[in-house]
Amino acid sequence: MEIGVNVPNFGPGTNPARLREWARVVEGLGYDLLMVSDHVAITPDVAEKYPAPFFEPFTTLSWLAGVTERVRLGTTVLIAPYRHPLLVARMAANLDQLSGGRLVLGVGVGWARQEFEALGADFTKRGSQTDHLLAELRRAWADQKDYGAGNIPIWIGGHSTAGMRRAVRFGDAWHPLRERLDWMRTATDRLRAIAAAEDRPAPDFAPRILLRLTPEPLRDDERAAGEGSLEQVLADLDALRELGARSVVLDPFQGDPAETERPEVAWQALATIAAHRRQETM
Repeated sequence: MEIGVNVPNFGPGTNPARLREWARVVEGLGYDLLMVSDHVAITPDVAEKYPAPFFEPFTTLSWLAGVTERVRLGTTVLIAPYRHPLLVARMAANLDQLSGGRLVLGVGVGWARQEFEALGADFTKRGSQTDHLLAELRRAWADQKDYGAGNIPIWIGGHSTAGMRRAVRFGDAWHPLRERLDWMRTATDRLRAIAAAEDRPAPDFAPRILLRLTPEPLRDDERAAGEGSLEQVLADLDALRELGARSVVLDPFQGDPAETERPEVAWQALATIAAHRRQETM
């Protein structure tokens, strides 16, 4: 099971130098994947959670591709209705080529109604627009050899039945974000049932989970996966592996934008997890 990191590409402490530091920490600790988020217009609903500066994901990953060598690079998640499908097809294919085939394209429907309005996108049609983009991506990469896309994995975000069905129809992996472990146990059963009903193979399971280490254990009914004592978090990773996860993305951002000014706290947590991973393989 590969383990990645969601790197904050937003907030008051974020700048090109800090992003480079993040990339070197993630790759240097031996993590397999580095992912960033997506917003375009930092409207009030976005700014409340993810304030400016917000570095656009394709641009950011192109920059980080040049300062890394091994780690895979991805989006968690690109908001499909914000861009024309052929633009996404071209940008993703070029980034994959420029990075030596390291791109993972995570895609979702989006949630920020004000941002949709600012971009002239229809919030009420975001599901169908996402389906359209995914279908057009596959078609463009298959039909037009000049894209040179190779085999870019597509991860589909979303917690609803519609999101799971979208992952079954269009995705290489289903990519739920920051959920409880018991929810994911039930949801993976539902995913397999949807795949069977669609007469398709179930996609891979690639969750993004919180990373918050606490001095003492937390009650299991009060914590998300990846939250709690070191022993609890390591047990969560084992449980996700048993559920069939091929990839798990750790998200050390707790929700306070000021965290981006003191990334050392997150780096220490990531170093602790990485050290225990190395011990397991020895």
